Amino acid sequence: MRDKYLIGVDSGSQSTKVVVFNQKGEIILSASEKLREMIARKPGYVEHPDDDLWDSLKAACKKLMKQFEGDPKDIVGVGLCSIRCCRVFMKKDGTLAEPVMSWMDIRSYEKFQDDNPEISYTCPTSGYLTHRLTGEFRDTAANAFQWQFPVDVDTWDWSEDEEYFKSFNIPREKLLKLQMPGTILGYITKEAAEATGLPSGIPVVATANDKAVEALGSGLITSDTGFISLGTYIASMVCGSKNDPSAKNYWTNLSCIPYRYLYESNGIRRGMWHISWFKSIMGEAYAEKAKSEGCSVEEYLEREAVHVPAGSDGLLTIPDWLAPANQLYRKGVMIGFDERHTRGHIYRSILEGIALTLKNHYDAMINELGIKPEKIIISGGGSNSDLFMQIFADAYGVKTIRNEMNGAAALGAAICVAVATGIYPGFDQAVRQMVRQKDEFIPNEENFKVYSRINDGVYRQLPDLMEATLKTVYEAVNKKD
Repeated sequence: MRDKYLIGVDSGSQSTKVVVFNQKGEIILSASEKLREMIARKPGYVEHPDDDLWDSLKAACKKLMKQFEGDPKDIVGVGLCSIRCCRVFMKKDGTLAEPVMSWMDIRSYEKFQDDNPEISYTCPTSGYLTHRLTGEFRDTAANAFQWQFPVDVDTWDWSEDEEYFKSFNIPREKLLKLQMPGTILGYITKEAAEATGLPSGIPVVATANDKAVEALGSGLITSDTGFISLGTYIASMVCGSKNDPSAKNYWTNLSCIPYRYLYESNGIRRGMWHISWFKSIMGEAYAEKAKSEGCSVEEYLEREAVHVPAGSDGLLTIPDWLAPANQLYRKGVMIGFDERHTRGHIYRSILEGIALTLKNHYDAMINELGIKPEKIIISGGGSNSDLFMQIFADAYGVKTIRNEMNGAAALGAAICVAVATGIYPGFDQAVRQMVRQKDEFIPNEENFKVYSRINDGVYRQLPDLMEATLKTVYEAVNKKD
């Protein structure tokens, strides 16, 4: 049987990635386009410049289709996955009325201000890109969040509770029509085909919010498994069966499978950016040295860090490099330096700080749920690191799984296409056929004991212990005479 091709779009905070898969989940080819630096006009405001999300999608698709050597008639559809928790304002014709607000923008979570006559619609990024590709004013239900839009998490549709609906101050006519993941939102228009190079007339399929799509593409469909997404925002999840608004240590996220749920712990803002930051301050000489050795800067740092013992000889890192707009005193912390500490110690300490911070959020979630998953799937670029995978296994005390496809959002989007177009009868069958494990990491018992002692003895309490000091420092530095 000739291969059918499925295109998965992963429109993220830093780049847009587009991947062609066959029906077995194998990568045929991929392309990407970096986004421009976001604009922060004042504290708490974080915007995407101009029409960057659409421009980057067009550029990535053009690169992809230029390389594609198959028959375009065998492309069965496009799965559209884009960044969650952003806010878009559209004119009547579907173009932008204002810059796209990032998920890091405080205004993304504020009540809608209906004071711009040019705004005819407000929606997440997925709704905007859907319109750009299809001309339809439709969106996936699973990217509308209850703190931004009047969505009913139980029915997966706009709420019928008028009092609740009015609390968002969004007129019904300014909301898009919602559809379930794995359904067809529309078809690539002639104009979109010319702009992207994608074949005109192929279906565009609804997915979900980016973390839920990534979870699906990683194979998170059973309750015995946890999931960690190593991205710009790092989060952990487990499968859920219902909406639980009373939870204290997690919140209910809509899954990429209709009427299923994901429970998500608190996360780490600008998560993997901590690695990018440290890499950037290494300087050009270090980068050239790594290049001469035939490896990346991250790989070169890992060569040094792998010889550092668990616990980094007492060097502890709190990965909090991006303060919330309402808590500007919060800062990242490195504490415990002495003469033993090297580049490798600092690098390992950052990895350990990410793992332990997320572990404490994850433990709070699973303890409240009364469950204990026996393994954890880890997705994202950070999972390429054997050292990072082992640190997670050692810190959590369970085996960690790495799949063949670690950029799983694009695969999750392709799985939605496979279901919508009838290649597979359902999501469970599609996941079993398209997601493949690459390898696993077993906990080192001695390292697990070390991390447990550090975490229980001081690390879990460290953010609270540092809070008063950080407030004092912030007030001193920012005091005006």
